[in-house]
Amino acid sequence: MKNHRLLFGTDGIRGTANSDPMTVEVAQKLGQAAGLMFMAGKDHRRHQVLIGKDTRLSGYMIESALVAGFLSAGMDVILVGPMPTPAIAMLTRSLRADLGVMISASHNPFQDNGIKIFNRDGFKLSDAQELEIEAMMRSDLSGQLAGNEHIGRAVRLDDAAGRYIEHAKASFPRGCRLDGLKIVIDCANGSAYHVAPKALWELGAEVISLGCKPNGLNINKNCGSTHPETLIKSVLEHKADLGIALDGDADRMLLVDEEGKLIDGDQILALIASSWDRKKMLQNHSIVATVMSNMGLEQFLNDTGIQLTRTCVGDRYVVEKMRQLGCNVGGEQSGHMILSEFSTTGDGLIAALQVLAVIIEEGKKASEVCRMFMPFPQKLYNIRFNGKNPLNTEAVKKVVRDAELKLGKEGRVLLRKSGTEPLIRIMVEAKDNQLVDLVLQKLKQVIENNI
Repeated sequence: MKNHRLLFGTDGIRGTANSDPMTVEVAQKLGQAAGLMFMAGKDHRRHQVLIGKDTRLSGYMIESALVAGFLSAGMDVILVGPMPTPAIAMLTRSLRADLGVMISASHNPFQDNGIKIFNRDGFKLSDAQELEIEAMMRSDLSGQLAGNEHIGRAVRLDDAAGRYIEHAKASFPRGCRLDGLKIVIDCANGSAYHVAPKALWELGAEVISLGCKPNGLNINKNCGSTHPETLIKSVLEHKADLGIALDGDADRMLLVDEEGKLIDGDQILALIASSWDRKKMLQNHSIVATVMSNMGLEQFLNDTGIQLTRTCVGDRYVVEKMRQLGCNVGGEQSGHMILSEFSTTGDGLIAALQVLAVIIEEGKKASEVCRMFMPFPQKLYNIRFNGKNPLNTEAVKKVVRDAELKLGKEGRVLLRKSGTEPLIRIMVEAKDNQLVDLVLQKLKQVIENNI
């Protein structure tokens, strides 16, 4: 029987803060297990873990527990405070740390929190590594912890923000500037509040900042990539050239053009892929996206001579497939953009800079540059559930089979259990909008009746 992870989901461990599994006890045991695992069989030098977080109130609590766990395992800790997830991945590599840890629940509300772990190369852990950590956490580790003289030390890295800003700016084409562009950026009151606006300003843009006053309770609250309404309004009010919406840990990004229209991750993927292909930067004439990406994107890429490979949902699965196929562009409709020329994980700021580079190089407005294809009508719906997974019932399986027959080859249906929240996510897509509505309504009805 295949082993299943109990703590780790599609993006690390996540849950309501101060409730299982996001407790002090779990965080401390995780620090001990991960610390021991990544020091096992290595030399006797001091081993280091880099820890960052977003702006949630519970971050202080989880950070302290993780620090205690790693120190007791004998690992030194480098603390960087609130920083974007991609910055943690980059700094882990740059500082030659053995591990990187990001404390964040990404786009979730403030009451949730999570823990993501990166290896020394800046990549998220594999399923097998997460299973190994979980097994260690269930065992008694007391006999393996550090002796008195080998307990770790904790230090704070003061120039983390400056290092990341320079890294992001270095991804922008040499000699290219943002002078004359007015950009609104919404940092979701999250971890990029002190770095993303500064990077854009240093590159020459006039910057209007939103969601840059975190108080521990307002991360992602009516702002950022999950709530772009405020950004849309601000772009129109200020007559801005572009709006950028990040999420709480800045690993995903959506855009708003000068007309106030939202540009999703599929359009951004199409733009970057075609631009890099023209510049002979796109490796293997192919990109990676998930099962959620629109069929219109696939059709556009086929017409352009670019191959699309799909994975299951989760940016780490996109990264794994990119590494297998030798691709350097991948992403998700939700706004995760992985550009492996510059980053090992999703980086909202760097992806936005790639779009801005095309706008400048072509001398066109965002609305002219970013509308790459006409998407198929696609509708999403979330159903909250408690207890048993309704997708396993025969009634739901039958309604899915019926839906697939109705949609044929020019449409599709996707049902999945969220890896980060107790939700069933429904996606229906087809060329016929009325057919999408009809199929979605039937799916909703049957699933809700089986909860």
